[in-house]
Amino acid sequence: MISSFINCFKIPELRDRIFLTLFLLFIARVAANIPLPGIDPMPLQNFFADQRTGSGGDLLGLYNMFTGGALLKGAIAALGIMPYISAAIIFQLLGAVVPSLSRLQQEGEVGRQKITQYTRYATVGICLVQATLLILTLENPGRLFQGFSEQAYGSIIITGHTFFLITSVIFLTTGTILLMWLGEQITQRGIGNGISMLIGVGIIADLPAAINLTWSMFFAPVGVETLGLPHAILLFLLLFLVIAGIVAVTQAQRKIPVQYAKRVVGRKVYGGQSTFLPLKVNYSGVMPIIFASAIMMFFQTMAGWFGAAVDLPFMRDFATMFQHGSMPYYVMFGMLILGFSYFWVSIMFKPIQVADDLKKYGGYIPGVRPGEPTAKFLDFVMTRLTLAGAIFLTIIAVFPDVLLFTQGIPYQTAQFFGGTGMLIIVGVLLDALRQVETFLIQRHYDGFLKKGRIRGRSVGRVRQLDTSGLRDANRLWFWLTIALVSGLVAWLLNYLLIR
Repeated sequence: MISSFINCFKIPELRDRIFLTLFLLFIARVAANIPLPGIDPMPLQNFFADQRTGSGGDLLGLYNMFTGGALLKGAIAALGIMPYISAAIIFQLLGAVVPSLSRLQQEGEVGRQKITQYTRYATVGICLVQATLLILTLENPGRLFQGFSEQAYGSIIITGHTFFLITSVIFLTTGTILLMWLGEQITQRGIGNGISMLIGVGIIADLPAAINLTWSMFFAPVGVETLGLPHAILLFLLLFLVIAGIVAVTQAQRKIPVQYAKRVVGRKVYGGQSTFLPLKVNYSGVMPIIFASAIMMFFQTMAGWFGAAVDLPFMRDFATMFQHGSMPYYVMFGMLILGFSYFWVSIMFKPIQVADDLKKYGGYIPGVRPGEPTAKFLDFVMTRLTLAGAIFLTIIAVFPDVLLFTQGIPYQTAQFFGGTGMLIIVGVLLDALRQVETFLIQRHYDGFLKKGRIRGRSVGRVRQLDTSGLRDANRLWFWLTIALVSGLVAWLLNYLLIR
């Protein structure tokens, strides 16, 4: 492992990419810690410190996690990269229903550049709307955050109205555009997917505070009940099992064998080889959890607000029934994850197109006729895989709540034992690991995933599930150590900026 890490810095191109990525991530963390002129974030931070047991338990906590804590700090990057992600998702969904966008998606590099340009324009529009709503909410936080009182916590905005609104909207929009540019530069000239790296590093920045809370659970003042060594061992084993399980299911694939017939083109003979079509178990990634969490928290917040403003008892009862931590909440949450998993797969995975492409190039699945029967077979297989992936996502999503309500572990610590944050962190690190692996193998160096690769393995059965990612779990600990160091640097920067 140490030799592989040293080999990363022996390759000039890879070394430059790593240093550039770290520098751009440093700039993003600086933007997440510079407050807007004319705003005092302490009242909002104190209010949510009193109202919840940990970040991530409500819609604001979820959004604050994706912004790397910049939202509660009132920073110039308070909107984070989410407007860009929202615009990209909108155009992906529109591509399935708008013929012109669908044609652009199939035009290769030129079409992708055009869609990227449209996404940037849409990001600016979303930023202007979200920034305006955010500033108006901070001017009267009691309308949205029930229980907030300026007499008890103080005023969040400490300057004029009109000029502050205009300048703040400009600053917030500029902050998101800066993050969007940083993410694109990381993708093109750095390591990993830039947008995912920005979100992942923002989540990891909360790791030092989680370690501090965990430390206080074992070493508390005299007279306060603490946990012992057996609890520490169990927590460590639980963390290892959760990470190993996430890596295994994230990397798991159902390999569909594909046989290509021989074709004679001119004087050359093509085809005749056997390969496989990989179908991922968790095809939709973390998107169903994000959609389900946003919808649950949005409807709960709006129901509570309308129930209090219009005096509708059934709306207040609805908000109370589906409150975070109740059984109806988790039942509805699991149903939404299941529904969005199938929805995302139906949008992104096209079995008819895959079957047509196989038929066009002379490929077929042994035992299945080409054309429509192949599409039905792929749809049937993907339906079962999506169900398994949705169940896995539901378990991972509610696992931090189980630790919170049954063991009393703070949410800031429990979120690293599962949930949306851990899924994103593992996905980001695995993606970066694969890119580094590619550079090392091209230069004839041993990669990080050398022992995890399965060599010479033939696909003998149709129902074959590849869970080789489980063998990569021990390699992931090395990158988690790097993530810990990055989080400590971010915490130190935050401390110095505040002081």
